[in-house]
Amino acid sequence: MGYAVPMTTTDMICGLLNRECDLYPFKTGWSFHDLVTGETANRFGDLVVPAASTRKVAILMTAMQAVNRGELSLEEPVTIDERWQISDSGVFQFFRPGFTITMHDVLLMMIIVSDNACTGIVCDRLGLDAINRFSQSVGMTGTVHREGIPQYTLMSKLASGTAAMSDARGTVNETTPNDMARLLHVILRASTDAGFSESIGVTPALAELALEMLSRQRLRARLPFLLPGDTRVAHKTGTSGTTYNDVGIVYRGDMPRFILAVYTSDVPAVLPDGRAAPGATSKLIGTLARLCWDNLA
Repeated sequence: MGYAVPMTTTDMICGLLNRECDLYPFKTGWSFHDLVTGETANRFGDLVVPAASTRKVAILMTAMQAVNRGELSLEEPVTIDERWQISDSGVFQFFRPGFTITMHDVLLMMIIVSDNACTGIVCDRLGLDAINRFSQSVGMTGTVHREGIPQYTLMSKLASGTAAMSDARGTVNETTPNDMARLLHVILRASTDAGFSESIGVTPALAELALEMLSRQRLRARLPFLLPGDTRVAHKTGTSGTTYNDVGIVYRGDMPRFILAVYTSDVPAVLPDGRAAPGATSKLIGTLARLCWDNLA
């Protein structure tokens, strides 16, 4: 006589998330980590997708490595001049050029409002090779950083109508849902484990600073969208062409409870039911996070 194998909470969550994804006429991949049991699940978890601005989490951690080595200082002054005010992402594009802020605040603004003036400066200082080396060193085998400031965000191209909002594989910055969930888990572990943080070239304090910056995210219309208003979510969004993404650590109180990395692709500008892509993807990603929240104690 056979016996049914009991369904785990992760199995149940996996089914719920997949059912929700199946309601939408575009591809959605996700990676889930239960930070209490250690169980994981994914849908298209190893599918290479456009990273968009979620890649800035790896850029942030490469910068923390450089700080730890003494190659960058969080207090050093950085001047934002016209050559960096060329992208439509963030707020510094609207400022009068020539103002100065600290490297700490450059990193902060790169994360919390996805400012590409800041991204360009940091990538220029670090070099894409260093960012790719860091990504590979922590096991992000499907991740490639090809551009500092993505071409499709350049205002000169947008104004002339030549900005290619293409997500063509092999031409843009790329990652996978599993890679980004892995990176978030690495940062979380490094924030409390001195030996592990040393192995990736940072300190617990620098890893915790990265989590604090991610927790101050101002673009909160995806993972946090349907969660209680005071929920801490250390996360980074990303949008490019036909992709709408968000990756983050969701806390219950002070305890990191789960990681969820969600990537959508081939999203039509308007869905068959008339909904616009930004709203529909926000509702989907918010619902996936809420399903995890409701089914984890």
